[in-house]
Amino acid sequence: MRFIIDGMLGSLNRWLRMIGYETDYVKDKPDNDLVDCAVQSSSILLTADKELHRTAIARGVDSYLVTEENEAERLAVLARRYNLRLYIDPNLSKCPACGCPIKEVAKSDIELSVPSTTFKTYQSFWRCSNPTCVKIYWHGSHWRRIEQTLELARKIVA
Repeated sequence: MRFIIDGMLGSLNRWLRMIGYETDYVKDKPDNDLVDCAVQSSSILLTADKELHRTAIARGVDSYLVTEENEAERLAVLARRYNLRLYIDPNLSKCPACGCPIKEVAKSDIELSVPSTTFKTYQSFWRCSNPTCVKIYWHGSHWRRIEQTLELARKIVA
């Protein structure tokens, strides 16, 4: 399953990538170009723009108008509608920044790429496989908030 996400939903884009879905985040294209992209790639269009949503539906594109207030609600609605998994599996996760797969890396390989306290505190690290991105991820202090958001989304679905 693949999504095209308009420029108003950057945070949702990152969440979908973290839980392992292919997304194209498009910030600067006209509405008709976004719809064309969705048609060409057989993608689901997610937008907060009513007019873009109407245009997509009129052209036969599977589109969802995102109106929910927070990420947990948005993820829950999308999980219900598209049967999305609401957990993070690093083997499926995509880089929130660029959308490429992330791969676990040996701790020794990233020692010079992360702050020394991070290196000392955490044991598991993942790196974006895109050579122009190579962002590094770990289960830092933000991990609890990520898990809480996903747990709330699962509760909403149930």
